Amino acid sequence: MGTTTRYRFREYHLTAVIDPLAVPTFEAVCVTGEEQDCSAASGEMHTPKELTRWIAGHCAQTGHQSYEQTTRTIVRAEPGAWQ
Repeated sequence: MGTTTRYRFREYHLTAVIDPLAVPTFEAVCVTGEEQDCSAASGEMHTPKELTRWIAGHCAQTGHQSYEQTTRTIVRAEPGAWQ
């Protein structure tokens, strides 16, 4: 017969903290369209104000009103104790 191996996993606590030295990035993609999305993309920007300006310009040129926004930041894992 086979042998049984048992594993015991303990819980490990950590905290994800935003890296204060990292610059966040913001990006938007136009998702306006009935059969197909426009898919125009802003590219990475470093402030929400820059992104809003891009959206306003694209909206003024095309009349498109729906956008998917992505915000990226770098976080550090600060380990805690094993439980």
